[in-house]
Amino acid sequence: MSRVAVVLASFLALAACNKEPPASSSPGAQTSGASPIAAQPAATAPAAAAAAATAAEVGKLAPDFTLKDLDGKEVSLSSFKGKTVVLEWFNPGCPFVDKSHTKGSLKDTAKKHAKDGVVWLAINSGAPGKQGHGADTNRTAAKKYGMEHPILLDESGEVGKKYGATNTPHIYVIDDKGTLVYRGAIDNSPDGEGESPTGGKLVSYVEEALTAVAAGKTPATAETKAYGCGVKYASH
Repeated sequence: MSRVAVVLASFLALAACNKEPPASSSPGAQTSGASPIAAQPAATAPAAAAAAATAAEVGKLAPDFTLKDLDGKEVSLSSFKGKTVVLEWFNPGCPFVDKSHTKGSLKDTAKKHAKDGVVWLAINSGAPGKQGHGADTNRTAAKKYGMEHPILLDESGEVGKKYGATNTPHIYVIDDKGTLVYRGAIDNSPDGEGESPTGGKLVSYVEEALTAVAAGKTPATAETKAYGCGVKYASH
């Protein structure tokens, strides 16, 4: 694929990411392209300090959370104590998510690592009325992508913001001691398809992180910049 074609494809994908349902279906919906963080009201000093204390940070224990899956069953991170866990921020309406699950580095990756005992949790922090929201929409996507792991709904965006999730996909790897050891992009190919890797060689950061954790080592790359659609947080 030529560089011009790659740039054009990425531009079109980003444009699709920013498409939202009509305003009538989402009262007070966030203006496309606005930063969800900037849109939040200023927090009081005690509240800001408390949020900072529990925010996810590479090298420290991953914050616990409890979310409901598509069937309404509660799933807590703490219930997987002693296991390696991957968190994948998910939006079935995002072209980058679609490409990653059909052609790129997320295709069947969760299934492969499940055989080794790795727990994979997809998290959708999209608010009601936003792109990719809704249990039925996510059930359809799970079937399309052959996803056998849970998809958890974070409609308030609380968990997504606690982890600093900015894009879909955005990947987090937590080792068997509960420490966050990697967060960022799934790989170094921002087209989502694995066809235009930076530097010419495809590097799957999540594969590298899981290989390191399985060997009892710290991943050589602990953090990268995620690519894809912005997480469709609720407006405030």
